[in-house]
Amino acid sequence: MTPHIQRGERDYTLRFDAIDLDAVHAMLVRAYWCEGIPRDTVARACANSLCASLFCGAEQVGIARWVTDRATFAYLCDVFVHEAHRGLGLGRWLVGEGMKHPDLQGLRRQVLFTKDMQPLYAQLGFQPLATPDRGMEIVHPNLYRRHAPLPAA
Repeated sequence: MTPHIQRGERDYTLRFDAIDLDAVHAMLVRAYWCEGIPRDTVARACANSLCASLFCGAEQVGIARWVTDRATFAYLCDVFVHEAHRGLGLGRWLVGEGMKHPDLQGLRRQVLFTKDMQPLYAQLGFQPLATPDRGMEIVHPNLYRRHAPLPAA
């Protein structure tokens, strides 16, 4: 059964079997964490992840993506709800319903990183890292903006 929610006059569904890459790219290209991301990068990322797509009718208006081995670990990323559909609780619903997917059950750890949505994710059980001193990362800030083509003169 496909998860479904109604908000006012709008009906929303969550699907794991469909994705509109053009719509997802149009949303993510302006997200603070991947501004300017190339479409082919979005396509490869989605193809190699578990993606929950939020639809309003036939239009994709949201995405949540889990990078996972489907056995022990998942990294939740690229959660985005189109601006015209925000303020309706759809982000929380999208992630909460997505976390019910069978491939995300029994995992030892799920992680995410966010600049400003900690209260939303806390409602879904996420907590600050228990041992942040153990974590390490390699970060390439502004990677996609550095490789973006120059605007036409």
